[in-house]
Amino acid sequence: MITARDHLDALAKEAAISTAPRRRTNHWEPDPHFDAPGAPGIPPTWTSSSKDVVGCSLGPARLWFTAGYGIINEVYWPRIDIPQIRDLGFILADHQGFWVEVKRMGQYQLRSVAPGVPAYEITHSHSRFSLRLRITPDPLRDVLVIECRLESDDPALRIYVLVAPHLGATGYGNRAVIAEHRGRRFLSAERAPFAMALAAVDEHQQDAVMRASAGYVGTSDGWQDFARNGRMAWEYPAAGPGNVALLAELRPFSVLALAFASSQSAAATLAVSSLMQPFDRVMDAQIADWSAWHRSCDECCARPAGVPAHLQDQFVTSVTVLRTHLDKTYPGAMVASLSVPWGDTGNERSGYHLVWPRDLVECATALLAFGGEAEARNTLRYLIATQNVEGHWHQNQWLGGEPYWRGVQLDEAAYPVLLAALLADRDALGGIEPHDMIRRALGYIARVGPSTDQDRWEENSGLNTFTLATCIAALVAGGSLLEETARHWAIALADFWNAHLEDWLTASGSELARKFAVAGYYVRTSPPSVLSDGRAALDELVPIRNHSDGAGMRANEQISTDFLRLVRFGLRDPADPFVLDTIKLVDGLLKVETPSGSVWHRYNGDGYGEYDDGRPYDGAGRGRPWPLLAGERGHYALSAGQDPLPMLETMAASASPGGMIPEQVWDASPIQERRLHPGRPTGSAMPLAWAHAEFVKLAVSRNHGRPFDRPEAVWDRYGGRKKTSAYAFWWPHAQIRSIVAGCRLVIALPRAGMVHWGVNGWREVRDLEALDSSLGFWVAELDTGRMNKGESIDFTIRWQEDGWERIDHRIEVVSAREDV
Repeated sequence: MITARDHLDALAKEAAISTAPRRRTNHWEPDPHFDAPGAPGIPPTWTSSSKDVVGCSLGPARLWFTAGYGIINEVYWPRIDIPQIRDLGFILADHQGFWVEVKRMGQYQLRSVAPGVPAYEITHSHSRFSLRLRITPDPLRDVLVIECRLESDDPALRIYVLVAPHLGATGYGNRAVIAEHRGRRFLSAERAPFAMALAAVDEHQQDAVMRASAGYVGTSDGWQDFARNGRMAWEYPAAGPGNVALLAELRPFSVLALAFASSQSAAATLAVSSLMQPFDRVMDAQIADWSAWHRSCDECCARPAGVPAHLQDQFVTSVTVLRTHLDKTYPGAMVASLSVPWGDTGNERSGYHLVWPRDLVECATALLAFGGEAEARNTLRYLIATQNVEGHWHQNQWLGGEPYWRGVQLDEAAYPVLLAALLADRDALGGIEPHDMIRRALGYIARVGPSTDQDRWEENSGLNTFTLATCIAALVAGGSLLEETARHWAIALADFWNAHLEDWLTASGSELARKFAVAGYYVRTSPPSVLSDGRAALDELVPIRNHSDGAGMRANEQISTDFLRLVRFGLRDPADPFVLDTIKLVDGLLKVETPSGSVWHRYNGDGYGEYDDGRPYDGAGRGRPWPLLAGERGHYALSAGQDPLPMLETMAASASPGGMIPEQVWDASPIQERRLHPGRPTGSAMPLAWAHAEFVKLAVSRNHGRPFDRPEAVWDRYGGRKKTSAYAFWWPHAQIRSIVAGCRLVIALPRAGMVHWGVNGWREVRDLEALDSSLGFWVAELDTGRMNKGESIDFTIRWQEDGWERIDHRIEVVSAREDV
């Protein structure tokens, strides 16, 4: 059998070192003249997505950090989408074989040094020692500062710091070196164009880095040294390129500075500069900046009233988390999470370090709810700058606007419009002229909808209640900011879609309806063919994309929580029969009771989450419930005249001890070895910025007595009631088969053309030139308002540039009660 020891021997030989380190029976004897053996190290991974806290400064420094299991893990620089280390932790050891890695002890306490300030004190407790860490970013420099204080009756105990660089957001190709900077020793790593330096001083600002070593992860790194030798026995001067790590012995009291720059010497200069001041001075600057920001927001928005103190604390934490997720190179941009879901299983960079327009606007509106008008305006500016010429945004993008996944989701074309409308409602646009953005976005929604290529969960094409509710709201709220012609057609299309939601997105008489004794319910997704085939299309299979077998279910078998957005935005009343019946199904199929409270799955059959045995999601798995959805249910409860306080309690109870709300929580029997417990975070993203935004908005909405993000224009137009549409829209891409008697038929075209039409078998033939809607499409309004049930309209199209379409179309006139 090959042992780990044998493996290290082989790796050392493969390193082609002419004079290898001398081998003893129990450990390697280091030779300071040669790099560490074991290249390139084991395949790199990120660390767990389970974060205790996240933080940054409000000063010019471009550095963000996270902590989990009582140590520092990812640190991001110079943008919030580029993690530069995997983790930075500590070992406590003597020279007689005792050693312990503090992150594996699980015995620590964490507290913020001041309310709403992302600077923390972490105390690790052991029978032989206490290790206190104080952590803050330097507001003026790209440096994270950590004060380490060891308290023990054993003078033989030493502190060792371990750091695993992942420069440029990867564990591959890093080079680690024990270096000197003008007489001071420090740990360094480089991977062009990025460099890292870790320096340390004692209470007299003298060098506190004692013995140090570089190595390859899994073979010759510092952790392996202790695991094999029970003490620090190796002192390799360098390692790399590969998956590398660094170890240094520190003095019992040390202040560390982890700095990033474009070169080793530049990073060292920043680190030492930061250390040339008392730690408390750096901490006090961080406290002052964040406290001032909270006060400025408090002047604009009252904090939640009538809630317990722990929910007040969670509110402050959630606001701080949201503000922390904003970038500085691209003001207003925000990534979805400072974590990598199931990150300890791979080296994939993207994680949630991307901008989703939907998540971004959800978070920006939460900051607006707290009084962060300046932040919300920056987000709107950023979105205007990254809008595509066609009017939409990509599914997600890097901070600079370069798309990552290139899918298109119609709700993400609508969200920036809603942000502009919310700012306009508050007379808070601050000189931004959003009208061109709105016009292009609404035009795109009109030319592509009502079917979307992807729903909000990025999985299915078709018609979806959440997507349509968001688009209808954008058409009304955004249209109200445009000139008369564009406003008229935007609102007319919104009325048409709103009037037909039940025709396209509800099922009745199905097996589910019989099982739950309901008359009808909203489905998760309707196939695009529902526009032409009516409810018969709901028998089609809709795939579930996160199943390894590609399985699907019929459209009328799939239920989701998405329909609640209809109530939140004021398109349907909370007591609407379809709404109440769907809630009955949702609670029967998706609701889970956990020690944290009631939580909901996204939809039945979901596969996005850990497997039943706790293995991480790998493209398939079993969906788990989302605290975010408890917040959405809370907004429904508020709209229905109920107190949403229980949902706020649930969201707070699901958070980490540091207040980080996860994407998902575990909903099965506990699996201790995988740290999975009912109602507690899974390996999914934590914190999920959108979940924190939902908590903030629900708390503020409870104060207001209505959903904070409900657009005023939408409520004024619909007030929760289904409104009869004066128009019916036929598009080449969305061909309806019938219209309700009394409606005027609009033939909507993506480019200029003429409609040649007649009635009841091409009688009374006439031509009608399509007019510019001012929204990037053309409309021919046919005089069909006096036609009766049983009659029909025939038409064809002559394009201005391409001539006759050479296809005849027919639309039937039906009564309002028939399937359209």
